[in-house]
Amino acid sequence: MVVPVAIEAEGLRKRYGDVEALRGVDLRAPAGSVLGLLGPNGAGKTTSVRILTTLLEPDAGTARVAGFDVTKEPGRVRTQIGLAGQYAAVDENLTGFENLEMVGRLYHVGRRVSRQRAVELLDDFGLADAAKRLVRTYSGGMRRRLDLAAALVARPPILFLDEPTTGLDIRSRIALWDSIDALVEAGTTVLLTTHDLDEADRLAHRIAVVDHGVVIAEGTPDDLKRRIGGIRLEVHLADGANADVALRALDGVGDGRAVALDDTVFLPLTSGAGAVVEAVRRLDAAGVPIDDIATRRPTLDDVFLKLTGRAAVNAEEETE
Repeated sequence: MVVPVAIEAEGLRKRYGDVEALRGVDLRAPAGSVLGLLGPNGAGKTTSVRILTTLLEPDAGTARVAGFDVTKEPGRVRTQIGLAGQYAAVDENLTGFENLEMVGRLYHVGRRVSRQRAVELLDDFGLADAAKRLVRTYSGGMRRRLDLAAALVARPPILFLDEPTTGLDIRSRIALWDSIDALVEAGTTVLLTTHDLDEADRLAHRIAVVDHGVVIAEGTPDDLKRRIGGIRLEVHLADGANADVALRALDGVGDGRAVALDDTVFLPLTSGAGAVVEAVRRLDAAGVPIDDIATRRPTLDDVFLKLTGRAAVNAEEETE
């Protein structure tokens, strides 16, 4: 059976003055799947989402969401989508119930349906007991869940989540991930932008890595990990100031260029056999003390580091 395409973009370009935010982005998400959009701030993720949700017009290229052209049929697109951003877009001076009811009224679904959906969603997202509390008393995780609920009031088949778990503790993140899983299982298509590689690995069926306004890699999480090949050596230095010396000492030990991040050196390997012993010997000869050394299987962090030349944990320090 051929699965319909819910989100499709070809050759998207967007310029802000002298800055070319998008330089020909292609994206594709089958219905009922999660497409993860990874990349540091400034890579073009948020600009892509703004175009796909009709908040911004591209300078060139085409995009269709739920079969509708985002520039020629923006009104039709908006009836098919929900959007939840990095920061909960809820009114702190209303209760949780009042927030969802208000969203329903703005979508013109009617007073009765708005109230019914508010009750259903508050229950679905574990907020029923807090329905009559002002949102200003909610925790960050509760606000984020309410924001996601608000994006679902009109039952959109396609959901855009832009950094949905930013700032949440691990328990709140897992609760939100479970909610997203349930939506996808019920048939919702999700486009997820995130810096959290664990989140992408956990939720996304396919991932597109964006950097400098172009898609530089695309595939399933396992596909991308296989592109790294082999394993990696991780050396935790006793003093991060010795990173440059360690990089020179480890030159030629692995199968690629070693990279240092704070007090840790990462080195790609095809095989771990003998690499640990050789690395310890070289570091000792160079007078570089270490706290720990071990081999690790590839992760999405490795993929990100290899493709973009920088670690995902530092990506949030940049701006788009």
